Amino acid sequence: MGGTDATSLIIYDPWTIAMSTTVEVKRNTAKVLEELKKKYGTRSMDETLRRLIDKAENIPDTMFGAHPKMKPFSPSDEAEFHDL
Repeated sequence: MGGTDATSLIIYDPWTIAMSTTVEVKRNTAKVLEELKKKYGTRSMDETLRRLIDKAENIPDTMFGAHPKMKPFSPSDEAEFHDL
């Protein structure tokens, strides 16, 4: 790590717990992230960062209906897939 005012965040990939990435941030930034973690009710720094990224990039919570060329299901489509 660099200077004395840096803190390491270890971010765990939920699918492969054995692997992690260390992200160096200043102590001040780590404190702000801890506060945002409490505010958002997230369980990890990774979730908190993901939420901030999603907000910054305007990524919706769901991509349902995001396909611009997809037409709504017709009643016959709904009837056909209802039986599956």
